[in-house]
Amino acid sequence: MKKRILVVDDEEGLRLLYKEELEDEGWDVDLAASGEESLERLEKDSIDLVLLDIKMPGMDGVEVLRRVKEKWKDLPVILCTAYPHYKHDFGTWASDAYITKSSDLTELKQTIKEILGKKR
Repeated sequence: MKKRILVVDDEEGLRLLYKEELEDEGWDVDLAASGEESLERLEKDSIDLVLLDIKMPGMDGVEVLRRVKEKWKDLPVILCTAYPHYKHDFGTWASDAYITKSSDLTELKQTIKEILGKKR
């Protein structure tokens, strides 16, 4: 059975790029445009990994991460942001990985493979 990834980012173009690239790797990909929408999706759908932006209007990624880990503590979350300085923010330490956004998705794809490979 294919693993399902939830991509949470307020930038539509980036969500669609991630969807296309990750589906090419063989994963099912769901999309959410906000932190609130991501939590609604997690309540309804079976998700294996969350790819989460930090800077979003409304509920930011750090708050989403906190709520995800409270309710679904074993659900892997990768923070993916254009702002590398958040890596030192205590609120991000609960994530399973921290990736700085890049046009080269090699590191992101490899990190997903490693995390989903451990999750059985």
